[in-house]
Amino acid sequence: MKIEKAEVIVTSPDRNFVTLKLTTEDGVTGLGDATLNGRELAVVSYLTEHVVPLLIGREAHNIEDTWQFLYRSAYWRRGPVTMAAIAAVDVALWDIKAKVAGMPLYQLLGGASRTGLMAYGHASGKSLPELFDSVREHQEQGYKSIRIQTGVPGLKSIYGIASNATFEANKGVRYDHEPAQRGALPNEEDWDTRSYLRHVPTVFEAVRNEFGPEIPLLHDGHHRMTPIQAAKLGKSLEPYDLFWLEDCTPAENPEALRLVRQHTTTPLAIGEIFNTVWDYQQIIREQLIDYVRSAVTHTGGISHLKKVLDYAAQYQIKSGMHGPTDISPVGMAAAMHLGMSIHNFGIQEYMRHGEKTDSVFEQSFTWNDGMLHPGNKPGLGVELNVDEAGKYPYETAYLPYNRLADGTVHDW
Repeated sequence: MKIEKAEVIVTSPDRNFVTLKLTTEDGVTGLGDATLNGRELAVVSYLTEHVVPLLIGREAHNIEDTWQFLYRSAYWRRGPVTMAAIAAVDVALWDIKAKVAGMPLYQLLGGASRTGLMAYGHASGKSLPELFDSVREHQEQGYKSIRIQTGVPGLKSIYGIASNATFEANKGVRYDHEPAQRGALPNEEDWDTRSYLRHVPTVFEAVRNEFGPEIPLLHDGHHRMTPIQAAKLGKSLEPYDLFWLEDCTPAENPEALRLVRQHTTTPLAIGEIFNTVWDYQQIIREQLIDYVRSAVTHTGGISHLKKVLDYAAQYQIKSGMHGPTDISPVGMAAAMHLGMSIHNFGIQEYMRHGEKTDSVFEQSFTWNDGMLHPGNKPGLGVELNVDEAGKYPYETAYLPYNRLADGTVHDW
């Protein structure tokens, strides 16, 4: 079954998405997510100019061979652009194969290992009352596990805090729903790590006092701490029994996590900016993390991320796949199918897409009592409404960046 057509479709309903649509000579279609937040057009170029010409006429069923061909024949390997492009091809081919087999994709990956996927949402607030309202709102939406992000006294605008007014370009969209701001230049935010380290433990104390000990709570440090600062935070949060502390220090230096591990028993999650199993090799082997945070979309697709998670399983490390709104419904569906099938599933990040996005991507997944399920339609269970997608052309958008009080650029 040969690939006859390959289309790269860019649409911007609630934010920018890049989708690869493959069509076989028999008319079977498959979708893959190639979205790279703030750098979408780099992947579009990689796909259209370098990958699509190589796909026409290839055997659609040979998924592993195609993956190895695209990875090894480029010579310049790895990196987010390359791996997002390969991921889109990989997921689209799995979508095709499952449709031809007449079964949901998770069945081809080994069948269901669970009845549903525990998911967490993002509660946030500039103040404690605002945060508490956000937690209750998420509970009303069915979330049983909730990420906690708050404002820090003295800082005007920081990562992960919902805001309708901070940036005019966002036109009323919640900031934590889509941090990539539409506009010609990225927005500048401010940061002070010492203030943050003093404030965050008091927030979790208040949340535990208000909502009790049972609810799984998560927190994202977003790469902003040095190793010793991350160790200090992990230790100070131990009384509040976090499900995990995410991205506590920049992930480029895996050895830094040894120091964090020496000082805290707070579980660690990392990897949303990782792209290959080689990024994880040391930290999995040395058991420096507890959860793998990579997205199918940015880690070479289902074929490669499954290899990462199979490796992690040997060390009792679980999945915590990246699932914000810059992962399209196609990428989210791929994560759900993979999560259903693996044994070492941990939790799935789940942020709801907007109404416009849901009109472009027709989905079959279910959300019930804090659990996701990809549905039982053949393939991924997602179809792209091309006409609807055409109503929303690409708009330039960038993620923000941080500066310290003295003007130094800092990790966002």
